[in-house]
Amino acid sequence: MSKNRLLYLPLGGAGEIGMNCYVYGYGPAGKERLIVVDLGVTFPDMDGTPGVDLIFADIAWLEERKDQIDAIYITHAHEDHIGAIGHLWPRLGAPIYARKFTSHLGRLKFDEHGLDQNQIITVGAWPEQTKTGPFNVGFLPVSHSIPESSALVIDTPEGRIVHTGDFKVDRTPLVGEAFDDDLWADVSKDGVLALVCDSTNVFTPHAGRSEAEVVEPLTQLMKDLPGLVAATTFASNVARVKTLAEAGVAAGRSVVLMGRAMRRMVTAGIETGVIKNFPTTLSPDNAGDVPRENLLLLTTGSQGERRAATAQLSRGKYLGMKLAEGDTVIFSSKTIPGNETSVSRIVNSFSEMGVDVITDSDGLYHVSGHANRPDISEVHNIVKPNLVIPMHGEHRHLRAHARLAEENGYKAIIAPNGTGVDLASGAAKVVEFVETGRTYLDGSIQIGAMDGVVRDRIRLALNGLVVCTVIIEDDAPLGDCWCEIKGLPETGKSNASLVDVLEEDLNQFMMRAKKRTLSDDDKLEEEMRRIIRRTAQIEIGKKPEVQIVISRLSN
Repeated sequence: MSKNRLLYLPLGGAGEIGMNCYVYGYGPAGKERLIVVDLGVTFPDMDGTPGVDLIFADIAWLEERKDQIDAIYITHAHEDHIGAIGHLWPRLGAPIYARKFTSHLGRLKFDEHGLDQNQIITVGAWPEQTKTGPFNVGFLPVSHSIPESSALVIDTPEGRIVHTGDFKVDRTPLVGEAFDDDLWADVSKDGVLALVCDSTNVFTPHAGRSEAEVVEPLTQLMKDLPGLVAATTFASNVARVKTLAEAGVAAGRSVVLMGRAMRRMVTAGIETGVIKNFPTTLSPDNAGDVPRENLLLLTTGSQGERRAATAQLSRGKYLGMKLAEGDTVIFSSKTIPGNETSVSRIVNSFSEMGVDVITDSDGLYHVSGHANRPDISEVHNIVKPNLVIPMHGEHRHLRAHARLAEENGYKAIIAPNGTGVDLASGAAKVVEFVETGRTYLDGSIQIGAMDGVVRDRIRLALNGLVVCTVIIEDDAPLGDCWCEIKGLPETGKSNASLVDVLEEDLNQFMMRAKKRTLSDDDKLEEEMRRIIRRTAQIEIGKKPEVQIVISRLSN
């Protein structure tokens, strides 16, 4: 009889921040029954993924084992944990389990994709557990920057695993559940085989601050500011959204929600009961009836997203609202690494408009949703696991977290995406490597990162394009070649039109080309491409991408 494995395998989120997707399995090697934890997205950028809409983990390994998957568990409703369910669920097909708020948002995503909302099953918090295959799984409440965030308590035939999801140690979170030390200690009292733990803020040396600590500073700030105030934060951070709204009301301002995600999150919070007593809001259509100094706009787009409300306000107006000199924008958020340029562009646009911008550089108006280094240590010492497996972080975060665990007296193993670890019998060891990558949503089509589509798009952006057309009749050119250029200077070093120079060199070649070249499309295309790239190099110092169109007329 084959020895059973207890497999931990990250497909996304370990070695990066975002695109979370983790797999647990139990059974004989290759025949394990599987559960999936989170199906998240990450977001593209114009430098590396131009034109791409969303990025998911490559789930080819999972799809090949579709019939082994018993369930999908979603820890919370942030896009990097739930954002891919509508796109990837049809390839997996297993039922999805989540708590009420997360389920509500998940069903909205399923509705957008025309999927069966009954496949999303709402479950309660610990001590409730669901049995799926060899696993018993419960949602352990934890504080984070979105309501009903949960760690997962995964009971297996080999022992208990605690998968933290995203968390912070906040005992006064205002919205959502507080971190409960006693509950976590009770869950851990009989021993924990492995703690799979958030690593995001492992480099932040001071203990995390509570959400309650930003209330007074924000309230005082809004009282002191003249003119209209716009405040931007993550729409999913409904605790912060509520804090900002209440601070605005206390400062005598009417609150306007701006951005589809902002309205959706607040509505979801109210409908599911996780937000109570949210201040009355004003529609953008009626905001013009209120003096500017009595307005607070709560806007999406704290990370510089081009289509979000904050970016559109920086470019002029959004839903009829405009900012002007004397107004203020508050960034009540931390800029995620990689988004600095986009945020800076928006800040400078506001500056040119005479609008003041207050960022989180002094830490007064934002607290992170992730545990800092001392808080991670605190959780290590509450859970006292046999093994710590860092997740949710770039490789440097995982490495630093492993060192921290060892400093605290716990064994640790680094398992980035694609690393399969067998936790059975308490002897954790790497047992396999799975090829992992990314799947791009490009328009409405999912493409592989290695398919060449985005690579070709980048090459076109870097090099420009020349399209040349020639008509051949009886193995001889019928008239001259003609060229079109895209993304290239119109005039080269000779001060002549680049198109004219290209066409002249090509036509000279066609006049002296031998019949065996003119009769062979491959040879002709190769020679024409070489001439175009050589001429362009001389004229403009670049070798562009070349598309040759050969049309042959036959009798």
